[in-house]
This record gives sequence, structure tokens and C-alpha cells, in this order.
Amino acid sequence: MAKKKINETIAEIAEAFLKNEGLELYNVEFVKEGKDWFLRVYIDKLSDDTEEYVSTDECEKVSRFLSNELDRLDPIEQNYYLEVSSPGMDRQLIEPKHYAKYAGKLVEVKLYRGVNGKKLYEGVLVGLIDNKVVIKDENENELAFDVDQVAKTNLAVVF
Repeated sequence: MAKKKINETIAEIAEAFLKNEGLELYNVEFVKEGKDWFLRVYIDKLSDDTEEYVSTDECEKVSRFLSNELDRLDPIEQNYYLEVSSPGMDRQLIEPKHYAKYAGKLVEVKLYRGVNGKKLYEGVLVGLIDNKVVIKDENENELAFDVDQVAKTNLAVVF
């Protein structure tokens, strides 16, 4: 089964259950590491409160549900390990809705190629605007990077 189809299948299987639990699907990865396949399902709180995080009990509950449903439906041909977790405090922003949810938060933007000799920029996320990741640096300068230039955008963790 193609990776995109696996993502869609997981979304279909989990959507109602997650919503009922006050959760949402954040991301799905189906990757091969060495000889083993891993189905990684990342869940998040459904609320717009960006300070609220998923508990290990919630991950366990979703893992049990998905495991039972995937065993029953058997949509994935090869053997794999199922992992359910939170996307973490330093979560990667992947979809446009992630950029909207975390606007105003401190992020790290990693580029494929350096701009002005730098590949890593940090600033407050303005948003995803006209296919550009837009941040404000510490001097309130607005920086915009084409999404094609951006390797990853992650929330910055400040202690």
C-alpha cells in the first residue's frame, strides 16, 4: 500500500474515535528503518490551546484502538511496529493548519541552502503566507522563505 494511502486510511479509521476523545490526528509516518517498518501516528489535543499536551494515557488508549482496528481491517500488507505519540514540544509544522495554529510562537526554520550564510533562522512565526514561511526575528525584521527552500519548521523550545 502506498504511503499516502496509508495516511488516508489511518485518518479514516481514527477520525471519529480521536474527535470523541478530544484529540486530532497531527501526522502519520510509515517508514522503513533497517529491516523494520514503523507506523508512527502523532496525535494532538483538538483544542486551540497550544499549551495543552497529550498524555501517555491518551497515547495508550489510541494505540489500543488503532491496533485493534488495524488487526481487524488488515489494510497494511507488511509487518510493522505501531507507535502512537504526541508530536512533542518541538513539533514540526507540516500542514498549513499547523502554521495557523502556532502563529505568534517562536519557531526554528531550517533551510536546504543557506541564505546570507545561514541555514537556521529563529523568530516568531507570522504564518504561511503566499507559499512562504514568514517569521519576525529578534529585531522585528520580517523574513520570508519559500516553502521549497524550507527543510523543516519546528516550534522552538525555550526553558
